Amino acid sequence: MTRLTALLLAAAAACSRPDPPIEEGAASNAGDRARPEAPARASADIVALSYRAMGTQVRFVAWTDAPDRARGAFEAAIVEFRRLEELHSNWKPQSDVSRINARAGVKPVRVAPETVALLTEAKRMHSLTSGKFDVGFGALAKLWRFDHDQDNRIPDRKAVAAQLPLVDASRIQVDAERSTVFLPEKGMSVHVGGIGKGFAVDRAARLLRARGLENFMIQAGGDLYAAGRRGDRPWRVGIRDPRGPPSAFFARAEIEDRTFSTSGDYMRFFIKDGVRYHHIIDPDSGEPARRCRSVTVFAPSALVADAFSTGVFILGVDEGLALVEATPGVGAVIVDADNEVHVSKRLTEKVELINSPTL
Repeated sequence: MTRLTALLLAAAAACSRPDPPIEEGAASNAGDRARPEAPARASADIVALSYRAMGTQVRFVAWTDAPDRARGAFEAAIVEFRRLEELHSNWKPQSDVSRINARAGVKPVRVAPETVALLTEAKRMHSLTSGKFDVGFGALAKLWRFDHDQDNRIPDRKAVAAQLPLVDASRIQVDAERSTVFLPEKGMSVHVGGIGKGFAVDRAARLLRARGLENFMIQAGGDLYAAGRRGDRPWRVGIRDPRGPPSAFFARAEIEDRTFSTSGDYMRFFIKDGVRYHHIIDPDSGEPARRCRSVTVFAPSALVADAFSTGVFILGVDEGLALVEATPGVGAVIVDADNEVHVSKRLTEKVELINSPTL
């Protein structure tokens, strides 16, 4: 699913002037050069660079005494982001995902090991979220258009109902031994927008560590991973106000060796006849989920945070918090449809509520 993600601006990166929010889904340019960020204060310990990949801004920040090594590690990490984009984009005809979809109901497709790993995890996340996180959403993406093809149209309900039987990640056949993927019915379609950035962030974090970095952050849209510390304190991050301006936050937290991801209804959306339509679609109804305004999930891995933020958003507060509390290492902050804030038990001492979200 191409998912709506809140822009999480890290206070720890305040030494670098943040870019204006970039609309998710805009075409990326793999040829863009890295753009150094202008420091707000002099500090030899901070290195920060931004790039374009996967239709969004990807930002790296490191606290280090080896700036050249950090920049080299960032360059290697963005190469990995763009390589994965070539494998997993629905908008690149020769990507693994596009080839899988083109051969739905025909034959298995040989794919890269990374695609096998991604879809294996996607199926696991589908099971853990009671089917609410579903990369089989691609069958509905041509009706509900919220990528760079957004058309602000409400699809015909009968057309949506006709596609629903094709939305089921449990039916995706992944053969790790043969490195193949098969969609057994024509019309089925995989869309990994709701998990692809998290997968890439996890791989980039491993790469940065392998290059000798211990204290860094990676932000890709609404997915943010913080490793180590910023000098003598943890990294600080903010959670965006779902109805406030892009720079407004209603909560903040300090994190170490943790990732967090936000799904919300406030960036890829349109309003018609007073009703907000957004891209987080309930795979059971084929309609935008209505139980939450935003869900931020803290987890050990970006992939889990990515999938759970979507799954919990659709499940709603009661079922969503039950899932979070039952999953080791996972916490959540939920703004429900009535603008009430809910914080899971693991985060009650870690998240500071600055003010109430905007009505």
